[in-house]
Amino acid sequence: MTLRRAPLLTLLLALGTMPAQARVRLGDALPAHPWVSPGREVIVVYSHDCGDLGELWRAILDSGLPVRAVNAEDIPAPAPSGVNVWRGADATTFARSLRVGTYPAVILAQGGRILNAWEGTFRGDLGLADLDGPATP
Repeated sequence: MTLRRAPLLTLLLALGTMPAQARVRLGDALPAHPWVSPGREVIVVYSHDCGDLGELWRAILDSGLPVRAVNAEDIPAPAPSGVNVWRGADATTFARSLRVGTYPAVILAQGGRILNAWEGTFRGDLGLADLDGPATP
């Protein structure tokens, strides 16, 4: 008796063993949120177990852009003074609708659409110079 392979079944089993990867998608519209998004803004999505975010907050605040803080996962965590924090079930739903895979996530948005995203990898550069192009004399 010869053993026949079931290629479709093998593929489905292989796909089922791969970890699901959440990915924020560039160009997507932001999910429902409580603020007005008229121009460029930075959204920081974080949770209570992100550790020390001091350097991240400094870099974000130094950008000069409006900052939106989203404290997801139902356990309050602080943000710098003067930054309004969105917390609770709706904030967590926002983070999950974005498909954030790793906290902290930094989202650069403009007009309610995602321009760029860093999930757990933000190093302080929003890439604004690249977006704005070279300065004209």
